[in-house]
Amino acid sequence: MRNKILDIGEIVAQRVLELEPHNAENYILLSNLYASHSEWEMMSQVRKEMKDRGIKVVPGCSSIELDGLVHEFMKGDWSHLEANEIREILRDMSKRVHASGHRDMSKRVHAVRHELGISDVLHNMVDEEKENALCEHSERLAIAYALWKTKEPTVIRIVKNLRVCGDCHEVTKIISTEYRREIIVRDRVRFHKFVDGSCSCEDFW
Repeated sequence: MRNKILDIGEIVAQRVLELEPHNAENYILLSNLYASHSEWEMMSQVRKEMKDRGIKVVPGCSSIELDGLVHEFMKGDWSHLEANEIREILRDMSKRVHASGHRDMSKRVHAVRHELGISDVLHNMVDEEKENALCEHSERLAIAYALWKTKEPTVIRIVKNLRVCGDCHEVTKIISTEYRREIIVRDRVRFHKFVDGSCSCEDFW
């Protein structure tokens, strides 16, 4: 018997696709829905349909302004002049996040089946590749840069062109506690204010 959430999600997604057949985000949402329920064949069909129609995903981009200069970070892009320093901060972030007991969403997908994460993209990767892909999301690069360039109690303010993924949302909550920093992220959907391990959206966005 299929999950009712999956059935309802399919109906909503198909309707949205009828209204916006060329919007890549609609396909990604449907793909994520199938992945969160381990419907890998259906997920692959959605991805194939995107490819056949020539629909491309908009890459994640996060920006932060420091000392009057705007720094932009793209997912997996290491072209920044201070990339080595950013990597060092990311390593420290990763250690602290892991020490807190956090498990990335690719490992939690079976435990929390309704969570809409990134498992659709990562389910065929080995664990190390999964972790690296998660750590290279644009907002994490921006946060790492801000942690290196500023000190508490400076508020970290980031703007992202896409919706923050569930894993980055959880990680940012942990970072706000570990580094004792207030982090404000404006994504495509809303503002998120991370303070002391919690977010103003109350985990609903």
